[in-house]
Amino acid sequence: MTLLQTDRGDFETIIDGPEDGTVVVLLHGFPELNISWNHQIPALVAGGYRVVAPNQRGYAGSVRDGSYATADLAADVIAILDAVGAQRAVVVGHDWGGGVAWTVAQLYPDRLVALVAMNCPPPQVLAARLLRSPRQLRKSWYMFFFQLPWLPEKFVVRSMPGVLRGGSYVREAWNRENLAPYAEAFATEADAHGPVNWYRGAFRGALPKGSPRRTKITAPVLIIWGTHDVFLGIDLVSPEALRGTLAFPNEATLIPIESAGHFVQNEAPEAVTEALLGWLSTSAPA
Repeated sequence: MTLLQTDRGDFETIIDGPEDGTVVVLLHGFPELNISWNHQIPALVAGGYRVVAPNQRGYAGSVRDGSYATADLAADVIAILDAVGAQRAVVVGHDWGGGVAWTVAQLYPDRLVALVAMNCPPPQVLAARLLRSPRQLRKSWYMFFFQLPWLPEKFVVRSMPGVLRGGSYVREAWNRENLAPYAEAFATEADAHGPVNWYRGAFRGALPKGSPRRTKITAPVLIIWGTHDVFLGIDLVSPEALRGTLAFPNEATLIPIESAGHFVQNEAPEAVTEALLGWLSTSAPA
């Protein structure tokens, strides 16, 4: 771990791989940490990539104050790229990290080599679906619960780390040893406050003042999706759903992982790593 100093705060970050390799930024989701990428990092490094995997704002060891609006979290990624001296990068995100990755691609296209999203649609697509689909609304009930003061923090502390196992299709992916760091990272309500704030910040619809304008994505896009996701439906990343996000004629490559659920990179690590490296070899070589 490195405490990476940026102009937007300090981020506890895993940095590994050759300094001249293509930079791959790995963005974890909720309620995760950068170690959720432990299965993929060695393979990426062996493939010649320079890995940068931060604990994002609010999470263990990283800055906790400031804005949690999704556009501001995307600005954190740009600050991290600046701090490691990378002009452009492949941005990979899972869950809320995927939401940030989509936003980086829309707001900072000149900093993007390629985008990889795992079990997360573009935030605007999810927001629109919540307004139209009672089924998705039922799946996403917790997003509204997390808007309340203090009670969600208590809930998260009581539920961790079991929520990782309980929300997985392959529950055997988690054991006492690999869950221990998550239990420590979410031990108190103060620890949970930042991660819960991601949900509160996401309900700020307008871009923060000074943010760049959203553009349609022209960079290569890979979507890896654990099909047994109990939180999000794969229809959220159908070609029809993505039509307003991707620039014509850009199309996303979708790789469904039939053996996994929401926490796909931990539930099916070998399949995810193979899919990721195979796609990167042609879309963003090291």
